[in-house]
Amino acid sequence: MENAWVVATIWMALAFAASVISVRLGLSVALVEILLGVLAGNFFGLKPDSQWIGFLAMVGSVMLTFLAGAEIDPESFRANLRASLSIGILSFLLPFLGVWAFAQYVLGWGVHQAQIAGIALSTTSVAVVYAVMIERGLSNTNLGKMLLAACFITDLGTVLALGVLFARPGFMMFVFIGVMLLALWIVPRVAGAIIGYFGAEAVSEPEVKFILMVLFFLGALASAAGSEAMLPAYLIGLMLAGLFVSDKVLVERMRSVAFTLLTPFYFIRAGTYVSLKAVAASAAVIGILLLLKMVTKALGVWPLSRYFHMSSGMATYTTLLMSTGLTFGTIAALYGLNNGIIDQAQYTILVTVVILSAVVPTLIAQHKFEPTEEEMNAWDHRGNGS
Repeated sequence: MENAWVVATIWMALAFAASVISVRLGLSVALVEILLGVLAGNFFGLKPDSQWIGFLAMVGSVMLTFLAGAEIDPESFRANLRASLSIGILSFLLPFLGVWAFAQYVLGWGVHQAQIAGIALSTTSVAVVYAVMIERGLSNTNLGKMLLAACFITDLGTVLALGVLFARPGFMMFVFIGVMLLALWIVPRVAGAIIGYFGAEAVSEPEVKFILMVLFFLGALASAAGSEAMLPAYLIGLMLAGLFVSDKVLVERMRSVAFTLLTPFYFIRAGTYVSLKAVAASAAVIGILLLLKMVTKALGVWPLSRYFHMSSGMATYTTLLMSTGLTFGTIAALYGLNNGIIDQAQYTILVTVVILSAVVPTLIAQHKFEPTEEEMNAWDHRGNGS
């Protein structure tokens, strides 16, 4: 029987090492955590299958998704609406159709298997983009807010595609939708009333506990309905964005909890799912699919970014970050495996491509194309996509 304290020590040691490396090398800590997860899983036998590790990782992904939604200032979202919508839609549509066609007609996968591949590789990782925006101090810029909003549109497309093509609507799905709509109206009002009654500086932090309770409850309903907890978390975050704009202390409290304790388990665990042996066995297919995802993303995102007055470097940076994948991509692949749509070999290929897409585009973006303050100011001055 494993000693939970020993296991927790190992995982937090990896998280600490990732923080030190990220600071020294100027890399996103999320990327370093994924890479350390790959190394620890393949060479040191780190196992991600403990139930409590899976739960902490799941909560970490929900918290990241919620905070990403809450960072989108409503005023800025409206100002960047055209850019966010158009970039987000094409960021989903072209990779979905391109990968679907390639998997079906070139790789010879069945139509439903190819559809799962298209969905899994059409995603953009809100978790990775949000982590990069926070670390680079871009979350409060118009570029950061536009990127997060575009991520939401892209991943909404993947969720809808998975639901339309594969979900079987049942009673619990209708219950979930009804409760979700009600929560979107009620939760911001109740959260505001709690802060108004207890004060934002209450030591027991009732507003944080209320938000976590809501996220867990909606996550449970989503799971029972065959959906995923990240979708309601993102929507609730969006609805609470106005409250978070006026209460920066609340944002810092939740962000601190998420990035210190929860997200390392999520990112390290994601890395442990990459089998280097499987990668070597299917290296050509994995490389082609990764390239196909990045090329189809570029075909949709880069020209639109230029159309909305971004410099060439900013457009490339935006394209690369929109090419990342992680949470919803692995969810789509796992859905296909659990429901017998794809086999283990196909699942390994898709998950490996998804995780590589969290690393490769982000590394290139951070080291070659990170926008300067002058570029972002110039974009703001030109109208930033409004």
